[in-house]
Amino acid sequence: MKKCFFFLLTIILFFSCGSSDSSNNGSLTSTNMQKIDFKKIDVNYPTVKKSDAADNYHGTEIKDPYRWLEDDASEETGQWVKSQNDVTFDYLSNIPYRDAIKQRLEKVWNYERFGSPFKEGGKYYYFKNNGLQNQSVLYVQDDLDGKSTVVLDPNNFSKDGTTSLGTMNFNKDGNLLAYQISEGGSDWRTILVKDLKSGKTLSDKVEWVKFSGISWAGDGFYYSRYPEPENDKALSGKNEFHQVYFHKIGTPQSEDVLAYADRAHPNRNVYCQTTQDERFLILSVVESTSGNAMYVKDLSKKENGFIPIWPTFENDFQVVDNDGSKLLVLTNYNAPNNRIVSIDIEYPTEGDWKEIIPESKDALRGIDLIGGKMVASYIHNASSKVKIFDLNGKYETDLKLPGIGTVGGFSGKKDENEAFVSFSSFTRPTTIYRLNMDGKKIDVFKAPSVDFNSDDYTTEQIWFASYDGEKIPMFLTYKKGLKMDGKRPTLLYGYGGFDIPVLPSFRISNTVLLENGGIYVVANIRGGGEFGKKWHKAGTKDQKQNVFNDFISAAEYLIAQGYTSKEKLAIQGGSNGGLLVGACMTQRPDLFQVAFPQVGVLDMLRYHTFTIGWAWAEDYGRSDDPEAFKYLIKYSPLHNVKETAYPATMVTTADHDDRVVPAHSFKFISELQDKHNGENPVLIRVETSAGHGAGVPTDKLIQSAADMSSFMFYNMKEDIIYDFDYKN
Repeated sequence: MKKCFFFLLTIILFFSCGSSDSSNNGSLTSTNMQKIDFKKIDVNYPTVKKSDAADNYHGTEIKDPYRWLEDDASEETGQWVKSQNDVTFDYLSNIPYRDAIKQRLEKVWNYERFGSPFKEGGKYYYFKNNGLQNQSVLYVQDDLDGKSTVVLDPNNFSKDGTTSLGTMNFNKDGNLLAYQISEGGSDWRTILVKDLKSGKTLSDKVEWVKFSGISWAGDGFYYSRYPEPENDKALSGKNEFHQVYFHKIGTPQSEDVLAYADRAHPNRNVYCQTTQDERFLILSVVESTSGNAMYVKDLSKKENGFIPIWPTFENDFQVVDNDGSKLLVLTNYNAPNNRIVSIDIEYPTEGDWKEIIPESKDALRGIDLIGGKMVASYIHNASSKVKIFDLNGKYETDLKLPGIGTVGGFSGKKDENEAFVSFSSFTRPTTIYRLNMDGKKIDVFKAPSVDFNSDDYTTEQIWFASYDGEKIPMFLTYKKGLKMDGKRPTLLYGYGGFDIPVLPSFRISNTVLLENGGIYVVANIRGGGEFGKKWHKAGTKDQKQNVFNDFISAAEYLIAQGYTSKEKLAIQGGSNGGLLVGACMTQRPDLFQVAFPQVGVLDMLRYHTFTIGWAWAEDYGRSDDPEAFKYLIKYSPLHNVKETAYPATMVTTADHDDRVVPAHSFKFISELQDKHNGENPVLIRVETSAGHGAGVPTDKLIQSAADMSSFMFYNMKEDIIYDFDYKN
C-alpha cells in the first residue's frame, strides 16, 4: 500500500503527555532538596450564571444550566474563559517550584529527535527536531551519508509555531509532495503541493479537508472532505456528508471531481487509499470508529464502478497492498485478534478468500511488505512483538527487539531489503533502528542523547484483579532500588477505549516524576486494543463501567500493595481517557489526591451533537436510545457531580479543539466548582491556539507539562530535588 503518513491515530485521539533529569540523577538527599511551606493558595472562583435549559430524555428531565457555554464563538463564553484562566494561572504562579520544573523540562526536552528515514523517488527523507523547535522539520538526502536539505519547515508556517504539518504523501515518481497543514490545532486541514525538483510550492490549494488521507493516482490525488461550514460553526458544528473528491494537479479546487458521496446517510465517513501500483482505489465507509464496509475500484479500466468486498459494518477490513488482482487484507472477520486474507477482486465473494496468516493468541496490529517478506506487528501482553513470514504466510522467525517496548511503523519497500523502524520504552526515548532483511535483524541507526539516565530506572509489569475478577495488566516505572513505603508520589494513566492500545513509550514530562522518587503507572484496562476485539468490546456501551472499575481497582491495588497512598495518588487521561478520569473522580472522589481530565468527553448525553461526536456511538451508545440513556446517565461525569469534596483537579482543554469540543470541559468545571465543598483547588486550564493534541508547539508542551507537574507535586505536598532557586 502506498505510504500515507498520518499524525492522528483515529477519529478520537489517543491523548497523552510526557518529560526530565538532573546532574545528580535524582538522588533524594538533604543537600539538593529544598523544603518549602505548603501554604494554602487562595482561590476565588468566578461567578458563573445558570440558565433554565433542560431536555426530556424518555420521560426524565435533565437540567443543563451551563449550556450557554457550548457557544464557543460568543463574547460571553470568551469572557468566561478569560476569567477562569486568570484564576488558574494566578494559582499556578504561586507554586514555588513551577519555574524550576519548567527549567528542568526545557533542559531534558532539548535533545535531537529523529524520525525513521523512508525512501521516495530514490532519496531518503526523515523528520528531525533540534530539541526545542516547535515543530519537526522534514529533510532529504541522496544517501544515508549525504548532505541533508530542508524540504518542509513547519516552524515557518506561522509566527507562533501553532500551524502544524499533518498527513502527507508522495506521488509515484517521487517528484511531487502533497501535504496537509492545520492552523491552531484544528482538525480542519488545507492541502498544498510542492514540486520537489524546483523546490516551489504549486498554486494548488484544497480546503475544508477533514479526517482524510492523500491518495495519489496519476496526475492527481483523492481526498475526503465535508461541505464548508458556517463561519461560527467551524469548530463546534456537526460534521456530516463526508465525501471523496479527486483533485487534478494544476486545476482549482472548484473543478475537483466528486468520486463518492452517500446523500442518504449523512453520519457516515468515507476514506480512500490507492495501492502502490495505483491500479486500485480502496474505499472504506464507516458509521463509527469500529467496523467498515469496503469497496474497490479498478482505475485501469474506464467506466468501471466500485466492487463491493464487504457491505456491512460489523468488522474491520484494511488493505495492505495488492499482487495483481489480489488484495492482501488485514481483518478481524471471524478472527477477533485479526488475520491476513487474500481477496481476488475477480472473485471477491467470501468463499473464494484465501487465509494467508491465521489468527493467533496475540493481537495482530499491522503488516508491512519489505524485501519480499511480510513483517507482522503483534501486541503480546501490552508490548510489541514482531514476526516475519514469507508472502505465502509461512512463518520464518521472530524479530529480536531491544526489550519490552513499542515498535513504530516500518518504513521500507517490498522490493528492497532495507527498512527503518523506531523503538521506545517507558525509560528509553525513541531510538531509530535499521532492519536488514537478509539477516532479519535490527541495529541502532540513530540513538538520542538525553539528559536523563535511563539505566537508573526500571519497568515492571504486574497483574491485578478487577471487581469482576478479570485479570488486568499494568506497567510500573520507577527508580531502581526505590523504597516502596506507601508514600511514593504516583501518577496513574489510562485510556480504555476505541480498540486503541496503550503501549510502552517514553514521555518526557514523566521524568520529573521519576527523578523525584515517583512512580509512573499505565493500566491496560478493558476497552483498549491490547488483547484484541473481545477486550475492546468488554469496555463499550452497557459494559463501559468495566473500564472505570478496572481503573479504580488499579488505584486500590497500588495503595493496598504499599506503593502509594490516597494522598500521593494522581490520575491522568486524555480524550476518552478524560472521560475515564472524570467518571472515576466522580464515582470515587475519596480515592485520589489529584485528577487531570484532559480534553475529555464529559457530557455523555450530548457528545454526539458536536462535530465528529456521532462517530463514537459504537463505543458509547447514544442518549436518544432509551436503553443507552439508562447507562449513560449513570456514569456521565457532568451529570454525576455531587456536593462533596473532590481531588485537586485541573481540567485541561484548548480553544481550537474541534474533536472533543471544549464545551465538555467548560460545563464540567462549572458544575464541579459549584458543588465542590472541599479545600482542594478545582481549576480549568484553557490553552489558546491549540486543538485536541496534534501539532502542539514544543513551548506549549513544556509549559503545560510544567504546570501539571507543579500542580500535582504541590497538592501532594511533595518537595522537589532541583537546585534552581525557588520563588519566595
